Amino acid sequence: MTIFLIWVVAFVLIAYFANKRWESGVSQGLDKMLPSVLKSHGDNRYMWIAAIAVLGATTLIRPVDVLLVAILLALIGLAVFKLANWASNKVTH
Repeated sequence: MTIFLIWVVAFVLIAYFANKRWESGVSQGLDKMLPSVLKSHGDNRYMWIAAIAVLGATTLIRPVDVLLVAILLALIGLAVFKLANWASNKVTH
C-alpha cells in the first residue's frame, strides 16, 4: 500500500507540474521528440500529461522494470526490422 501511495503522489505531482508548464515548454519539447503523426501541437493536452505522469511515476517507483521493458521492446523492434528486411529481400529476388 505504501508503494501505491508513493506512486499516486508522484503521479499527481508530475501531472500538476506538466500541466502548469505545458505552454512554456512541455508541449514544444514533446513535439521535438515525436514523429509528425504523433505531434501534439498543443492538442490532446490531458492525454499527454496523463501518459507522461504514468511513465514518470512508474519510472520513479520501479526503474528496473521500466528499463527491462524498454530493452525488451527494443529487441522486439530490432527483430521485426531485421525480419522485414529479410522478407523484402526474398520478395525482390
